[in-house]
Amino acid sequence: MASIKTLKKDINYVIGDLLDAVYIHEMTTAGKPTKESTAVENECYEAFDELIAKVNDKSVENRAKHLKGVYKSLEDKASAIVEKINGL
Repeated sequence: MASIKTLKKDINYVIGDLLDAVYIHEMTTAGKPTKESTAVENECYEAFDELIAKVNDKSVENRAKHLKGVYKSLEDKASAIVEKINGL
């Protein structure tokens, strides 16, 4: 892992891209938010908050291993959200 700064940028970009996908879906189908799309948006925001909180947690013993786990968690959450977006 290159740096904490890079990890935070990756989190920001990935979650931002997922939110963009939801917004595009909303505008191309219903023209407005639906209950399902709002739920996916909220899940994106919650995932972002959770991941940034994990990155900022300095009380862990092995910081490098912890940050690799955060990156893995980002991949898992992003994959789950993509599946939900595809199901809209």
